[in-house]
Amino acid sequence: MKIDRRVDQYIINAAPFAQPILNHLRQIIHTTVPDVVETIKWGFPNFENKGKILCSFAAFKKHCAFGFWNGKDLPDPDGILEQVGKTAMGFLGKITSLEDLPADKILIKYIKNAVKISESLIENPVKTPIKKETKALLIPDYFLKALKTNLNAKQTFDAFSYSCKKEYVEWVTDAKTEATRNKRMLSTIEMLAEGKQKNWKYQK
Repeated sequence: MKIDRRVDQYIINAAPFAQPILNHLRQIIHTTVPDVVETIKWGFPNFENKGKILCSFAAFKKHCAFGFWNGKDLPDPDGILEQVGKTAMGFLGKITSLEDLPADKILIKYIKNAVKISESLIENPVKTPIKKETKALLIPDYFLKALKTNLNAKQTFDAFSYSCKKEYVEWVTDAKTEATRNKRMLSTIEMLAEGKQKNWKYQK
């Protein structure tokens, strides 16, 4: 057993009724998962498997609690799991004596299933999709004023995606001369009024 002396001390400091419960749970956890690592988190003993919390127990004044880190994902064929917070901190309800614990073979089965879930999450971590930041499109005042002269053009432009709007704005603002810019602005209004994207000619 890879023990943590802080867990020893936690059990020693627990109420007399709690000590045999905690020792029994501790022994079953180590027997089922030989490489489990003990630690203290949030003031009570936790047991880690490959760097991930597997389960934990805690002692209170009148009861003990035992919980699985991924308890909500555990199958419950024997109906031993309770909703956390309903009767106690853990998934086995309020444990006041060894008789309140499930049979060892049942508890071992649940711990093994918890290991499978924990290791599957390690092998297949949930990837958080990276959100692409969209920069605000800077639209010149003259462009906005031109849009207001044609309701159809404005409605089309407003309904376009960021990239479609950007194509039009960049085409107009990239003009080298004012004359060219004005010409492109007129063309933009005409195409928008007809509901067309900037590169509509190349679309199938």
